[in-house]
Amino acid sequence: MGFGLMRSALLRRTTAALLASAALALTFAPAEAKTLRWARVGDALTLDPHSANEGPTSTLLHHIYETLVTRANDGSLQPGLATEWSIDPLDPTVWVFKLREGVKFHDGAAMTAEDVVASLERVRKETSDFKGLHTEVVSAEAVGDYTVRVKMSGPSPLYVQNLTNFFIMDKGWIATHGVEMPQDRKNAEEKYTVRNANGTGPYKVVSRDPEVRTVLQYFDGHWDTKPEVTEIVYTPIKEAATRVAALLSGEVDFVQDVPVQDISRLQSTAGVAVTTGPENRSIFFGYDQGSDKLRSANTPDNPFKKPQVREALHLAMDRDAIMKVVMRGQSLPAGVAMPPFVNGWSPELDAYPKPDYDKAKALLAEAGYPEGFSVDLNCPNDRYLNDEAICQAYVGMLGRIGIKANLVSQSRTLHFPLIQKFETDFYMLGWGVPTFDSAYVFDFLIHSPEGARGGWNATKYLNPEVDAMIKSLATEIDNNARNATIAKIWDQVQKDRVLLPVHNQLLAYATRDNISIEVHPENQPKLTTVKFK
Repeated sequence: MGFGLMRSALLRRTTAALLASAALALTFAPAEAKTLRWARVGDALTLDPHSANEGPTSTLLHHIYETLVTRANDGSLQPGLATEWSIDPLDPTVWVFKLREGVKFHDGAAMTAEDVVASLERVRKETSDFKGLHTEVVSAEAVGDYTVRVKMSGPSPLYVQNLTNFFIMDKGWIATHGVEMPQDRKNAEEKYTVRNANGTGPYKVVSRDPEVRTVLQYFDGHWDTKPEVTEIVYTPIKEAATRVAALLSGEVDFVQDVPVQDISRLQSTAGVAVTTGPENRSIFFGYDQGSDKLRSANTPDNPFKKPQVREALHLAMDRDAIMKVVMRGQSLPAGVAMPPFVNGWSPELDAYPKPDYDKAKALLAEAGYPEGFSVDLNCPNDRYLNDEAICQAYVGMLGRIGIKANLVSQSRTLHFPLIQKFETDFYMLGWGVPTFDSAYVFDFLIHSPEGARGGWNATKYLNPEVDAMIKSLATEIDNNARNATIAKIWDQVQKDRVLLPVHNQLLAYATRDNISIEVHPENQPKLTTVKFK
């Protein structure tokens, strides 16, 4: 805390005597501790830094663990645990990272290049949900204590963009606790890393009660400038009204997932500040178009395999109505499953049709379903803004064309494994793009399941030509050629109606009005940047 802020705080005291004594004490005492009580709709799924590629999980972990590079609010890459990075001028298949010196893990161990190599080996294991970001890595080598060389299968000029959620672990700690493999979360594995952590981040874990309360305290050995927030109390509050009430009553200081229906009221409430901004995340529906028969449909086949049915699903969606009625204007209706932040986006791709229920019904009849059909629709109720309400609205729209969607709404802790295990016929998903490039969408959602790719492709979309084009992106060094390939892939994905986009999210953060925090485009607010007024 700076001297000016200390002085402002002290002036609020009521007597001159208290002011004098407090000022005297602060002259010799450490900087004043500031606790920030942070609430959002859900908890981190795990503390294992390589297990769950999921927004709220990564957001909490960014305060405990650190990455080689970080992403600023303007989307640019910034130094993290690496101070420099470059492609070896003598070998374009090798990335060279120079590491920050003097960095320590929370247990006091020094961070060296061996820890980065060990982390890179771990994050590429089968149970890692981040392995798809490292598909082209062949090997990694420590050169001295502070240089790492990463060998790729070919020139990979954009690889560094994949590292903003690559958390560095302590090699010795991994061995001591036998956690060489990341937690297999989709199969509900329990292991030491789930509840314990040893990062280099600005905060260390003091206590952890999943889904109830997590307390972090500033790590005195951290290498960077000491933040104003020295303690974080993180509380998941699922119910929207309870979350807002906690802010209004002063029980919490910062609400990350502000219900859209409460934004206007909070903006006019004394003592509360609301900050808004766009998020680099799309919300969409996926459907199993690969299986011969669906699990939940009342038909002997798979209606989603037929292009007329997929087209009918698109024509039945009234995105503008969802934006106006469900989202109260806090969304950007979309025709493609990527936000404008992402390389490959264009207004033409993002165009979407007006609803046409008559045409949709005709398409269903043409496909052999004149009376429609029924199918389960899986939806989370604690992950995205108004996720369950969006699903309910779409269920009503589908009903107008004869499709009875049976809404199965549940926590994301149950919803996401359904997708990752390909055990859903029809589902909602949101996808952020931390690399700001279309390849991230293709690698995880479009490529057929193969090795590190296709881990979230529950649509079971299979197109060998598209797969080949996706693979080529990783080692294409001609940007124009690469962008042309991205455009060809999107053109095919749109023609095949692989995904059904709904909208891009807009974010709102609500705080006590003495707290300043910026909206982060990946919805990963950094509490080290919080300022107290």
